[in-house]
Amino acid sequence: MMRLMLGLIALLVTHTASAATVIHAGFLFDTKRGEVAERQTITIEGGRILSVQKGFVDVANADVINLRDAYVSPGFMDMHVHLDGELNPPASYSEEFFMNSADIALRSTVYARRTLNAGFTTVRDLGAGDIDAIFALRDAIEKNIVDGPRIFAAGKSLATTGGHADPTNGIRSDLRGDPGPKEGVVNGPEDAYKAVRQRYKDGSDVVKLTVTGGVLSLAKSGDNPQFTDQELAAVMSAAKDYGFVVAVHAHGALGMKRAISAGVDSVEHGTYMDDEAMGLMLSQGTWYVPTISAGKWVGDLAKMDGKLPAVVRPKAAAIGPQIQDTFAEAYKAGVKIAFGTDSGVSPHGANGKEFRFMVEAGMPVMAAIQSATVNAASLLRVEDSLGQIAAGFHADIIAFDANPLTDVTVLERPSFVMKAGSVFRNDGE
Repeated sequence: MMRLMLGLIALLVTHTASAATVIHAGFLFDTKRGEVAERQTITIEGGRILSVQKGFVDVANADVINLRDAYVSPGFMDMHVHLDGELNPPASYSEEFFMNSADIALRSTVYARRTLNAGFTTVRDLGAGDIDAIFALRDAIEKNIVDGPRIFAAGKSLATTGGHADPTNGIRSDLRGDPGPKEGVVNGPEDAYKAVRQRYKDGSDVVKLTVTGGVLSLAKSGDNPQFTDQELAAVMSAAKDYGFVVAVHAHGALGMKRAISAGVDSVEHGTYMDDEAMGLMLSQGTWYVPTISAGKWVGDLAKMDGKLPAVVRPKAAAIGPQIQDTFAEAYKAGVKIAFGTDSGVSPHGANGKEFRFMVEAGMPVMAAIQSATVNAASLLRVEDSLGQIAAGFHADIIAFDANPLTDVTVLERPSFVMKAGSVFRNDGE
């Protein structure tokens, strides 16, 4: 009993913010201005930032965290993850027949902790096969029952019959049935309204559509358009009623352009984005979430025999390597970029590699950091509380032992992670 009590006390000390905490930050990333401020004092109370002051200031009765030699940033935000699983072909194509919601939820806690340890304090989960598991994970993290990033969850992605997120693609004909809006399958405007309303009923935070074919689904096309203009208009009308941010999976240009014209908030992947699509995104203010990590991961798998199903392999070989080049063109054109990896396709906890890929394609390191902080917060419509180290914001703070502006790979190795004022990692202690 005494050992149990000591363990509980240690847990509370580790994860619960004291009355006031002070961080002395040697180099602080001002993500709003894209600048670095030296010798700053951050005062935190109740999970929020009270103030940011010049110099190393002493605050009476406060716990002091010494990051005087560190490079300090707002917690990173990944706008495209799938915490309920991780691609492990061929097993991942059949595991849903052998795992219950509880199994998936328990496994997802491991992926959530890896993500938080990597410095990602907020994520947008864009589609789960088991919505009970992902919502349970989101709520358990919010209640401090398990450790993980703050989650904005889509629940079940929306598709059309046979489309990328139709949950019955590729399975035995007598098991397919005829899934509809409740299961996230839309055919016509009326279905579209019902599907969005069902996501509201389920408890979704955002809505995700698969407006073109995809790589990993057991279907032939990876890029054909899969929603009509009328269906997209209905989705956006319903989403506006319920205040949803809408993200669209899109590889092909035609489906992408239909979605952008309908007013979606973000395009994910964007592999075959053309000049017309980029122009539409610029005029509409649409965000682009590239997910270069996932493209590289499936491209590598496609080179190996037996790793991907036969119908998937050629799609992965064609689409995977293209995303980084598309990102480079979109960035040059001035398209708004928000950070996203598609982790769950690529491994959880390796989210920070996306920074390296973005910089390789021509984006400055500071701009890449902004894509994962202020830009991501703006996409989620939470720019008044996340994405900056500023008074009134959530105390989501991470730090690095070296300067990432001179070596972008440093962003893959945080040494300090705080979320909402609680310390989850401090390698210096």
